[in-house]
Amino acid sequence: MLTPFVLTENVDVKVKYRMEQKILIGTENGLYTLNENLEVRFAGHEVRSLTNHNSHWWGIINHREIWRSDAGDSWNHVVSVDNVRANCLLVTTEEKLFVGTSEAHLFTLRGKTLELVHSFEKARGRDHWFTPWGGAPDVRSISSDPSGILYVNVHVGGILRSPDEGRSWQPIIDIHADVHQVVFDPDSGLLLAASASGLAISDNGGESWQFITTGLHAHYLRAIAVTNRTVFVSASTGPSTDRAAIYRGALDENVSLERCWQGLPEWFSDNIDTFCLAASNSCIAFGTSGGFVFISSDKGQRWTVAARDLPPVRCVVIA
Repeated sequence: MLTPFVLTENVDVKVKYRMEQKILIGTENGLYTLNENLEVRFAGHEVRSLTNHNSHWWGIINHREIWRSDAGDSWNHVVSVDNVRANCLLVTTEEKLFVGTSEAHLFTLRGKTLELVHSFEKARGRDHWFTPWGGAPDVRSISSDPSGILYVNVHVGGILRSPDEGRSWQPIIDIHADVHQVVFDPDSGLLLAASASGLAISDNGGESWQFITTGLHAHYLRAIAVTNRTVFVSASTGPSTDRAAIYRGALDENVSLERCWQGLPEWFSDNIDTFCLAASNSCIAFGTSGGFVFISSDKGQRWTVAARDLPPVRCVVIA
């Protein structure tokens, strides 16, 4: 089992304003904590996904190990997965941990054991899930609403909804929408998804959807984050791209998206990927495969390079 440690050399950190929120950055080589300084844990190990709930942090290390931290400080190993890759995490309001994995499996933590959610294995439509390259589909992202309804995104398999903590499942979007991340926004009550068909929005828990592409240079979306009734997405020309950008839009009756420009390059040469875009209050942050982290303190109007020369970024979370 790996042991976390701190490493702070060979990183160029630029903080342009006083940061009131701590930002955790999972990378291909370590977990970076950005506040007034920069610390690195799990050096030499990939940090793929992070989530926090009630001051407790959870992370996936090397696609196999699930670790937990209180207030983001001392980290402890909780459990490991076998034979599959752990991709994403969710802690519900009932303090229940779900883990989405490769081969489209879903697990839940009971005590110190990960148990397969057998009902998910029998979900309607599962036989039609696929990937463009012919491999097995993955559980890519998970979200929930305050009442405990679960939303699980399969790539490629759409979104499945469970109203009863995983005992039953209902597909709620066409799998060919090619969803890359699902998020429930409690402030607006909207269910949102970053898809290859644009920004998908539902005001009735996925019973019907509206796809927004207005303002986008292209409608292939990989990442999504929401704060204060404002949505942020990453958009590009496709899976292999040299023209990716960040957009923002108010969640009102006529949602339209506008390009974020000030302080950002004209284009990013790779997708801003699932989990690499985060928002909390007026702070927005995202990381790139080129090792840059950009931060905005004014809801995405102006951006600053907070760190550079990091390993490829895999996920970003704002405390």
